[in-house]
Amino acid sequence: MHASTPYRRAAVIGGGVIGISWTGLFLAHGMDVVVSDPRPDAREQVLAGLDEIAPALAELGLPTTDMADRLRFEPDLATAVADADVVQENGPERLAVKQEIWRTVEQAAPAHALLATSTSGIPATAIAEAMRQPERLVVGHPFNPPHLVPLVEIVPGERTDPQVLLEARDFYASLGKKPQILRKEIPGFVANRLQSALFRECVHLVAEGVVTEAELDEIVTASIGLRWAVAGPFRTFHLGGGPGGLPHFLQHLGRAMEAAWPGLGSPSFDEPTVALLTAQAEEAFAGEPVGDLAARRDRAQIALMRALADTSHEPTEEAAA
Repeated sequence: MHASTPYRRAAVIGGGVIGISWTGLFLAHGMDVVVSDPRPDAREQVLAGLDEIAPALAELGLPTTDMADRLRFEPDLATAVADADVVQENGPERLAVKQEIWRTVEQAAPAHALLATSTSGIPATAIAEAMRQPERLVVGHPFNPPHLVPLVEIVPGERTDPQVLLEARDFYASLGKKPQILRKEIPGFVANRLQSALFRECVHLVAEGVVTEAELDEIVTASIGLRWAVAGPFRTFHLGGGPGGLPHFLQHLGRAMEAAWPGLGSPSFDEPTVALLTAQAEEAFAGEPVGDLAARRDRAQIALMRALADTSHEPTEEAAA
């Protein structure tokens, strides 16, 4: 799964969870990385985080020995990006902060550098208002954790150069990711909107006492979680339509599904709901540290990714004939 990248030097802005994950992935693919974060404990936090994700990187077949030899820290943002081929920004989700970051980056980074923000919802158009060349900025939104989950949503702003989209796609693909260029800008992008829609109904069902959090997780992982990991919603319902495919499904079952939409929940995180969710989370998860839960999730995620990769290489009937 290791792939070389023509980009040799990366500047990672922000040393939080996402920044650490990107840093580990870039280092494991042979890049030199400089992390820029003004916090006094940034070095300690990043190095500790790299130690935590190293086993998952190794499971992916990526080299993790002496990764930190190609890592340095530079709190001054302009200095950090001065010789970068790629700038991956992971700053706070506040528009004014991101605009100030990119104003500085644009002035200091090389003209050839790929400029990407990991924002999970702020449009590139809004961030790039502070830039003289807004066409250079693109959203490179990972699905957490970036070092593991393949998806990267590449989202243009209103003035993003189409060539930049292609360069971003090729860069992330060279890291073994599965980049997807969105056709237009939309708040929250795609994966988070889908996640939010499903989680809203999850909260409703728990708040109404239909199931507990633990029971709902079991339902998802034993049904649509498995199904959608193999075939997304549209392909799933296309298969559900039998020989007639999706048109047959929509004709015979679509109206019934549509009729149920108004009955879906619209919960809010009011005090009673938050108290209920918190109590159930403490009951379901308090017996095991979050780090251990995350490590087990990562191992299962890698096993699933490998299984799916194996099936994608199976010959078709035509090829086998």
